[in-house]
Amino acid sequence: MAFCASCGQEVGCASFCPKCGANQVMVPAGAPVAVAPTSEGLAENVAGLLCYLAGWITGIIFLLIDKRPWVRFHAAQSIAVFGGLTVIQIALSVMSSTIGGLLGFGLMSMLGLLVGLITFILWILLMVKAYKHETFKVPIAAGIAESIVKK
Repeated sequence: MAFCASCGQEVGCASFCPKCGANQVMVPAGAPVAVAPTSEGLAENVAGLLCYLAGWITGIIFLLIDKRPWVRFHAAQSIAVFGGLTVIQIALSVMSSTIGGLLGFGLMSMLGLLVGLITFILWILLMVKAYKHETFKVPIAAGIAESIVKK
């Protein structure tokens, strides 16, 4: 029978002690041990991914709370990319509702769908690249992001 190393309660083959909740999984000698998170609380690549999760909103949050340069760059790039695309989507919606009859509702709808598709592709691409800890620079937004981070 196995007993809890923390409180002495009989645990059998359970992974956690039923009395105190202590982890009962033993790591064999020489096996790799999980590394504790950094002082920031999140691994840098996870924080970079989270900068893009809700677009420019999470970009602003991470720009304000995280001090690591790599994470701040991705937060600023998220603000520049998704903030810009949001402005374009709003402008297309306004144009569609005001002058849609003159230019044809279909043209504005197609442009809106194209911008939406570009937004989705960039969202997935930037999250994957950030999680792999790669610095992917979106051409116009990267310059804006670098100027934001330098401040």
